[in-house]
Amino acid sequence: MNNKSSPEGFILLAFSDHPRLEKTLFVVVLTSYLMTLVCNTLIILLSILDSKLHTPMYFFISNLSFLDLCFTTSSVPQLLSNLWGPEKTISFTGCAIQLFVFLALGATECVLLSVMALDRYVAICRPLHYALIMHPHLTQRLAIVAWVIGLLESVVQTPPTLRLPFCSHRRVDDFLCEVPALIRLSCEDTTYNEIQLAVGSVLLLVVPLTLILVSYGAIGHTVLKIKSAEGRKKAFGTCSSHLLVVSFFYSSVITVYLQPKNPYAQDRGKFFGLFYAVGTPALNPLIYTLRNKEVKGAFRRLLVKIQPPGKS
Repeated sequence: MNNKSSPEGFILLAFSDHPRLEKTLFVVVLTSYLMTLVCNTLIILLSILDSKLHTPMYFFISNLSFLDLCFTTSSVPQLLSNLWGPEKTISFTGCAIQLFVFLALGATECVLLSVMALDRYVAICRPLHYALIMHPHLTQRLAIVAWVIGLLESVVQTPPTLRLPFCSHRRVDDFLCEVPALIRLSCEDTTYNEIQLAVGSVLLLVVPLTLILVSYGAIGHTVLKIKSAEGRKKAFGTCSSHLLVVSFFYSSVITVYLQPKNPYAQDRGKFFGLFYAVGTPALNPLIYTLRNKEVKGAFRRLLVKIQPPGKS
């Protein structure tokens, strides 16, 4: 028996097959979520309040921070509820909203990271023309393009996924409503959805990652031409944070969306999915602040401004 509309919603199995692990994961996820909220909000405030951070790079970083705030909030509250108690259900409407938002934001981040690689390419390979090329109008348009592409991807991918004839048990072998998990839940032929997912994965994972690798190939070629070791170190320092963010995000997302069909890969995919949904949004601001003197300097200046008079 199939349930085409699934009005009763779904059961998110998440990590229910590891009951002892759930309480530990609850603490880890809650801690990561709080770090995500505090650190990303701080980066957005610093980018707005400190004039020294009114540059294209920090404009894109603040966009990434806002995206990460929305990204985690679309899934983590539901995940925490599932990890804490026996109730693991989500309504069909809640699942549809979660799927749409999570997919849109994930696709946006893929494009935004490639845009940030372009920014680093211009900064290192065309430094004399950086201000002319990366002017505010272009950076705003690039950010808008990233958000629009993410929205379009979700508009295209979400309806066919939700129209699938789902099996009556309604058990989603994941911690959130995500396209691969919902496709696996269908009891009928999903060839069209799998082809659509494959095309979307190529366009929004493989293509942006290829552009990032090409950009950093050109950056590496330029850096090797710099004669002084100090110059090479400085040039690499401007890219290292972004490279770390790209490595963490893409390695986990590719594992989830381009994994083979077998139980081991699916179980592994849940943990990698948890990492890119919860871990990377918490790590991103730490990477950009701990490795960035400008952000740390902006934070110190903010503390000086809010310090009560008479205290040094």
